Amino acid sequence: MKTKAKDFFTKEQKSEIKKAILNAELDTSGEIRVHIENECRGDALDRASYLFGKLGMSKTDLHNGVLFYLAITSKKFAIIGDSGINKEVPENFWEEIKTSMAEKFKSGDFTQGLIEGIGMAGARLKKHFPHHIDDINELPDEISFGE
Repeated sequence: MKTKAKDFFTKEQKSEIKKAILNAELDTSGEIRVHIENECRGDALDRASYLFGKLGMSKTDLHNGVLFYLAITSKKFAIIGDSGINKEVPENFWEEIKTSMAEKFKSGDFTQGLIEGIGMAGARLKKHFPHHIDDINELPDEISFGE
C-alpha cells in the first residue's frame, strides 16, 4: 500500500516545514503555501497553476503568493508565483531554488528540500515585497494535501 500524501511527512517534519513558512513570511509580505499530493498525471507546473487558483492564492492584495507543489508518487514538483511576483522578478527567478530542492529530493530529503526552498524564496521575495508593519497573513500557513 502506498503512502498517502497527508502521511508522507511525520508530524515533526510538517511542523518544521510550517516553521520555515512562518520564518520566510517574517521578512516578506509574500504568502507561501505548500501543497502535497500523490499523483500528477500531467505537467507539474500546469497542476500547480490549477491548484494555485483552487487554493485562492491569487486573492492576495499584492498578488505575491507562492505555491510549492509536490506530487510524491509521481516524483514531480513545481514552484509557481502569482502575477505580482512575475512582474517584478527575472524569468529564471525560480530556477536556482528548484535546482537546490531537486538535489535534496534526489537524496530522499524532502523535508530539507522544502525548508531550503521556502527559505530561499522568502529571502528573494524580501527584496521585491518587504514585510510591512501592517502586513497581515492572508493565506493559511498549514500544508494542504490532495489525494
